Amino acid sequence: MQQIQIPATRDLVLIGGGHSHALVLRRWIMRPLPGARITVINPGPTAPYSGMLPGFVAGHYDREALDIDLVRLSRRAGARLILSPATGLDVERRAVLFDDRPSVAFDVASIDVGITSDMPDLPGFARHAIPAKPLGPFAEAWDRFRAGAGPARIAVIGAGVAGAELAMAMAHAMRTRVRDAQVTLIERAEAFSALPPHSTRDLRAALKQQEVTLLEGVGIERIEAGVVLLSDGRRIEADFITGAAGARPHGWLRDCGLRMQDGFVVVDTFLRSSVPSVFAVGDCAHFAPAPLPKAGVYAVRQAPILHENLRASLIGQGGQRPYRPQKDYLKLISLGRQSALGDRFGLSFSGSWVWRWKDRIDRRFMRRFQDLPAMPAPVLPWPRAAGVRAALGTKPACGGCGAKIGAPALQRALDPNGTAGPGDDAAVLDTGGARQVISTDHLRALTEDPVIMARIAAVHALGDIWAMGARPQAATASIILPRMAPALAERSLSEIMQTARAVMAQAGAEIVGGHSTLGAELTIGFTVTGLCDGAPITLKGARPGDSLVLTKALGTGVVMAAEMQGKARGGWVAAALDSMTRPQGDAAALLAGAHAMTDVTGFGLLGHLGNICAQSGVGAELRPDAIPLLPGALDLARQGIRSTLYPENRAAHPFWPKDPLTDLLFDPQTGGGLLAAVPGHADALLNRLRETGCEAAIIGRITDRAGQIAAV
Repeated sequence: MQQIQIPATRDLVLIGGGHSHALVLRRWIMRPLPGARITVINPGPTAPYSGMLPGFVAGHYDREALDIDLVRLSRRAGARLILSPATGLDVERRAVLFDDRPSVAFDVASIDVGITSDMPDLPGFARHAIPAKPLGPFAEAWDRFRAGAGPARIAVIGAGVAGAELAMAMAHAMRTRVRDAQVTLIERAEAFSALPPHSTRDLRAALKQQEVTLLEGVGIERIEAGVVLLSDGRRIEADFITGAAGARPHGWLRDCGLRMQDGFVVVDTFLRSSVPSVFAVGDCAHFAPAPLPKAGVYAVRQAPILHENLRASLIGQGGQRPYRPQKDYLKLISLGRQSALGDRFGLSFSGSWVWRWKDRIDRRFMRRFQDLPAMPAPVLPWPRAAGVRAALGTKPACGGCGAKIGAPALQRALDPNGTAGPGDDAAVLDTGGARQVISTDHLRALTEDPVIMARIAAVHALGDIWAMGARPQAATASIILPRMAPALAERSLSEIMQTARAVMAQAGAEIVGGHSTLGAELTIGFTVTGLCDGAPITLKGARPGDSLVLTKALGTGVVMAAEMQGKARGGWVAAALDSMTRPQGDAAALLAGAHAMTDVTGFGLLGHLGNICAQSGVGAELRPDAIPLLPGALDLARQGIRSTLYPENRAAHPFWPKDPLTDLLFDPQTGGGLLAAVPGHADALLNRLRETGCEAAIIGRITDRAGQIAAV
């Protein structure tokens, strides 16, 4: 029986990677909705878990333990992840707005962007302090500060529970690092007024035990570099200043066209905003039936209700479930050391056993995103032709250049007699007195985000033109979209073409035509022409003594292969995508004097260097320790992860040693760097390349030993 490919017909967009949305994604893994295309929007690849922040600040958890990996979670849920902050919402057009990419349309949307502790009305705060929320930037700033040495003077603004937890955690962290610490907690009113008297008493005692100075009933006039100036004239010297006073909504929400309460999105009992197709949860929402404290426990409890109501909206049926918040919740307050204070139903309790209880709860919550539900393996039909299982392989097929046909098979198909050598990156045409180059490149998607994929494909196609020393001139696009409803196809194609036109225009080229169709999966390609002012730079011409310059780090193949298997950290994937989308026009201009040049793509660094050596009749010496690598690439190679094309690339060089670093020399690159043989030692050229933001390195030299490439 023929397998039916369900076309996408409705777009669900989750704005923010907060706790509710993370739990919705986890539920989506176990219970996807056929025909629904899901998009997650978040500024970065991870979402910090607020419950473990004090433990991280105190040094009980490392940075990685604090984060929900949205890249891995989204991949497993079949969602595209947009790593860019939303900056607006157009409810009339049903579109999420950005500053750095085309808008994203939706049929149903949900907002879970949390809050900020920024203090825009406090003079000097934006310049000299950092808010405790959003958690990501705060955690990074604290990591840098606590790694220092010498006395530590810290000021925390806002003596609520969050401020007290941070102050005690910071004091504990400094003492464990044998640093003299002066921690001051500042509150303009009475501290901890929202807690019961017995909990307030115990919390004050814990602050005193941690030697945190509590100043209450005093305002702040302004903040200057290294000092907090109080309204009564006192000066609090501080090298690290943070704010945990209150909860403020993100500014862009104010003008989103929804009903608001003090800047928060007003929602009804079904978690719907004033526009029924837009939901909101967590701290950024104001629950109209019964306003709730800003606490993560409510976001967690809202998740299953949100999941069901989003599904009902996408299906187009009623039956929405009401959210009924609990009347009270367990408050577990970290006390710096591995001790905690608990409060519920008027009872207060504290001690190391409470910390162990809190630690178990927090770790159990985070394991929900580490131990994701396994997807059932597809059942192969029987009977079937021999070789089907081997052809499918044991891991997901790679996208990008990892999906290319291997060099030996390609060479045999294009040159059955074996008389031609490796071809240049682009064909050279002499037309009407002008020297023109032309090349084509098409990539099977390696990310669900069509905008990022369009950037990668455009930069990758332009690489062949830049490698020839030519100026990009014109391009045609070839787009295959997965089967979907016409409205969604229009949305996707619009995002792709807006992005492609911008990348090509930045390079000096114009898209002059193309072709689109629906197929099995997203594939984006471009045919690009360029003009040469002089002789093109080819694979021929490398000379003994030339320096080998590489302009990008290696590792895109192994990182993206690991991402498809759910084994790559989100930060590693984000770095790889950033590398693949980085244009090489400036680098190509600086390398205009190269004797030979190519771009490193599907056949790996050694494959493309071998082409230069074969065409130029030379050899090369490589310095593997000088080759820049993407974050995580070597770790993943040590785990035995390889891209689909790796075995064929490796087979062409059987005598090279097998170790993780050497294996990365055969890793297929997508949107890879330029590899140039340049005259002399090239140190000055290297400095100019790095000034443009290029991660360039001198990785070896050309020798007179024809056909021999050796590691030194």
